[in-house]
Amino acid sequence: MPAGYFITGTDTGVGKTLIAAALMQQQAAMGRRVAGMKPVASGCHPTAAGLRNDDALLLERQASHRHPYGLVNPYAFEPAIAPHLAAHATGATIEVSRLIDAYQQLARDSDTVIVEGAGGWRVPIGQTGALSDFPEALRLDVILVVGLRLGCLNHALLTCEAIAAGGKSRLVGWVGNGIDPAFSPLEGNLETLRQRIPARCLGIVPPLSAASVHAVCARLEPLDAALT
Repeated sequence: MPAGYFITGTDTGVGKTLIAAALMQQQAAMGRRVAGMKPVASGCHPTAAGLRNDDALLLERQASHRHPYGLVNPYAFEPAIAPHLAAHATGATIEVSRLIDAYQQLARDSDTVIVEGAGGWRVPIGQTGALSDFPEALRLDVILVVGLRLGCLNHALLTCEAIAAGGKSRLVGWVGNGIDPAFSPLEGNLETLRQRIPARCLGIVPPLSAASVHAVCARLEPLDAALT
């Protein structure tokens, strides 16, 4: 069975896409057949082929094999708003069963599937459901991207508690991403995160003047080795 990882974040805009793409590049460099998935995406742009999302396109480019865009990004919405509101505005219903089917199709010819979430762990996708219902249904391992800025301690620890409370997915690692160059005291906050997050730190990405998948990948531990 292929390895599956769900990349969640402490909030939106914390760098999940670059971290997910870097993990894909890392897996490909190890000789793994890797696929990427963005289950739900808002803020998509119209193209001749339909709505497309920049984050999903980046993951698509990092994949070992090309898959239909509809598998990489099953739900694409143009409004740049919360997924459940975007779905409501367009008369759509986000179905977890459709996400599971797309994932399973990607997994058939892959050794590793990297799935990037939207927003944080409990972002709503309907009247009652949350996007976390999807990785929990598949019991995917979770990697948390912590946006290193004021408030990240509370957001990170609450996310860890929510993942544990679900009881189905397992938090296996976290990455600190330097999204605020002025964040201080950095080392003190990192030490608190290391002490209190019940999973291994896979890397700390400093603020980068020219962020790229390659630059981020170089700052991450090899995924398989880090989790053993």
